[in-house]
Amino acid sequence: MNPNPDSEKLERLITMAQRLMTAMEADIAALRAGNPQAMASLDPEIQRLSMMYSREAQSLDPSRTKSAPEALKKRLTAATTKFRETLGLHQRLLTRMRHASEGIVKAVSDEVQRQRAPTLTYAPPKSGYRPANVPMIFNGVV
Repeated sequence: MNPNPDSEKLERLITMAQRLMTAMEADIAALRAGNPQAMASLDPEIQRLSMMYSREAQSLDPSRTKSAPEALKKRLTAATTKFRETLGLHQRLLTRMRHASEGIVKAVSDEVQRQRAPTLTYAPPKSGYRPANVPMIFNGVV
């Protein structure tokens, strides 16, 4: 009996989704612990797996999956649902961390600018007066 190529593709998708969910769950634990450097998704292997999963999922033809066994379709649906939930939580935590770190950078920048600002008096400004250099903020990824 020849294995169904569509079934094999669905099995690969399920396996990749499970591996990606494991990595995202590790990321979620790292983010909750306040240690974004320990995120598993920073691993090049996980990034390659993510790209492969994306390509496989995009090339999946829903009309061809109808020939797959019902149990396999249910497993794919369950894996996809859990994957989307985990991805949503992962994205929310990353967004919170990004906003928090950007807020800290902005607060530090504002304080540096406040400390460098000249003392204002009621006297007219001196000729050639120039305000202190304003620090620049670069948007970085956590």
